Amino acid sequence: MTTHRTSTVNRRAFLAGTAAGASLIALHPFSALAAANQAHLRLMETTDLHVHVFPYDYYADRPVDTVGLARTAAHIADIRAAAANSMLLDNGDFLQGNPMGDYIAYERGMREGDLHPVIAAMNAVGFDASTLGNHEFNYGLDFLMKSLAGAAFPVISANIAKTLGASPTADTGLVKPYIILERTLTDGAGNAHPIKVGLIGFVPPQIMTWDRRHLEGRVAARDIVETARAWVPQMKEEGADIIVALSHSGLGEADHVAGQENASIPLAAVDGIDAVMTGHQHLPFPGPAFADLPGVEADKGTIHGKPAVMGGFWGSHLGVIDLMLERDGGAWRIVAHESALRPIARRNEDRSITPLVESQPHVLDAVAKEHQETLAYVRRAVGKTAAPLHSYFALVADDPSVQIVSNAQTWYIAQMLKGTAHEGLPLLSAAAPFKAGGRGGPDYYTDVPVGDVAIKNVADLYLYPNTVRAVRVNGAQLKGWLERSAGMFNQITPGAQDQVLLNPDFPSYNFDVIDGVEYQIDLSQPSRFDAKGKPLNPEASRIVNLTWRGQPVTDDMEFVIATNNYRAGGGGDFPGAKGDTVIFEGPDTNRDVIVRFIVEQGTINPAADGNWRFAPMPGTTVLFDTGPRAAAYADGVPGLNVQPAGDGPDGFARFRIAL
Repeated sequence: MTTHRTSTVNRRAFLAGTAAGASLIALHPFSALAAANQAHLRLMETTDLHVHVFPYDYYADRPVDTVGLARTAAHIADIRAAAANSMLLDNGDFLQGNPMGDYIAYERGMREGDLHPVIAAMNAVGFDASTLGNHEFNYGLDFLMKSLAGAAFPVISANIAKTLGASPTADTGLVKPYIILERTLTDGAGNAHPIKVGLIGFVPPQIMTWDRRHLEGRVAARDIVETARAWVPQMKEEGADIIVALSHSGLGEADHVAGQENASIPLAAVDGIDAVMTGHQHLPFPGPAFADLPGVEADKGTIHGKPAVMGGFWGSHLGVIDLMLERDGGAWRIVAHESALRPIARRNEDRSITPLVESQPHVLDAVAKEHQETLAYVRRAVGKTAAPLHSYFALVADDPSVQIVSNAQTWYIAQMLKGTAHEGLPLLSAAAPFKAGGRGGPDYYTDVPVGDVAIKNVADLYLYPNTVRAVRVNGAQLKGWLERSAGMFNQITPGAQDQVLLNPDFPSYNFDVIDGVEYQIDLSQPSRFDAKGKPLNPEASRIVNLTWRGQPVTDDMEFVIATNNYRAGGGGDFPGAKGDTVIFEGPDTNRDVIVRFIVEQGTINPAADGNWRFAPMPGTTVLFDTGPRAAAYADGVPGLNVQPAGDGPDGFARFRIAL
């Protein structure tokens, strides 16, 4: 695709160049086979960058080889050098997600005319367009719009509007709903032809819940699929030869459901959409994570027969859709397609990482100043801890990394409720382990040693810039909340050996531990809810011996639970947390509250109080995978007999727990 950022070398010139001694770059079969009136177009995708430009883990304060747009840019450069026609698209969630993003939002700020570092990096790489992801809204609309002002590429989103009209096409958009890029294709004979590529963007409408404090009264969200059905015909009328959906939405239900969060499967079925860039789920597609979904060929990377891709997260992969286009009567049609991923690193059998590309210096240079400023920001000490803070066993036992969050939230809400009608109620606190392996890999755990606690450690304890909320619930809702959390575990057969404990579809950030009550989880019982919070076994009861100060919790008792805006507003679909039980909305982020708590305490000793545990199941063992560094702490897991059980998959370590 001939722009100032892409190569215009045609197939024959490329082959001549390699024959003359130029460095050989693999030529895709579509390029080799393209004839006159046929052209090979390569669509490249990044998604869920979350401000990861440098190959650096700011939480661990060390370089890593598994993240960074600077690394992904090497694959982009290779494809541009070999392809006559290419486009680079981003699928959203670029503005928030690591300490550099927080440093810009909370420390440096964005004034009119400032250039956000991730935008500077994307400009340096040379994107053709991007869409908005849900995390673009985390810092508010003013911050978002100032950040987008520096982009040298269009940013689109069709289902977010400042005002709603009678239909999506009558809305006043926050940004452009779509764009039609006029480009020139070079065919297999070296001839140039015009093409119009239509790009339309989508974001989960759940942003209105997740970031209500920033968005309520300022924008509105529409359903993804209904919005596509309204806009795509207009794009066709305006002459779009092909239409690519930039869907910051994953692969979920096969059929369209109103307000769907992961809507890419029914979106791909919309007539007129030719290819789908997906994201939001932080998974690679094509890939086995999406096997057996209706309408999806996970190995080939198609949805309803159309090419699709999801380029991992944090720059871990470049997604590539290859289209063989044929010109017929002045119009282009797709005659063949392929979907593939290019990873930036490989995890070896011995758990080591082999980088597959090197960082592009010009991309690093674009954010070098902000990188150094971020390092200074995260290394700032705010207090000390007398006990290690780690999350290796946070999914199987009461845990110090979750305990400190609960302690800080309780401390804060107790002050905020003084003098209110809620002051005398039992005060509880809900917190979940954010870094607990899973899709983040075997190194994705909180691990803060004894000694100084810096801002980087607080960000490690609490990944997201959520704000504090408090909800008022009854005893039945409290138990339902805990039943929802207990979906983390598979049902275990009493007396059986070495059953797998964790449900791999259940994200750790939905495993809320509620401090201030005591309870046990009976793993022999089925889960009341599925992994997404939908009723599965409505009468099931895994939560047993639920007490407050030694007294059984009854359905009519009332409690205040300290939590965050995501959970209180309905995120995760928890009983008692649907947005209608909120009694306090704090102006402070949970991270800031943790920092203030540590500063006031000076030295913290956040030993877990053991308020929850598994109900005994004599003669029963389960297997649990966690990070290899967990071995150093295995002897001190409260209330559990934990023993090494060899290697788990994908670099994890496996442990056996006797129940």
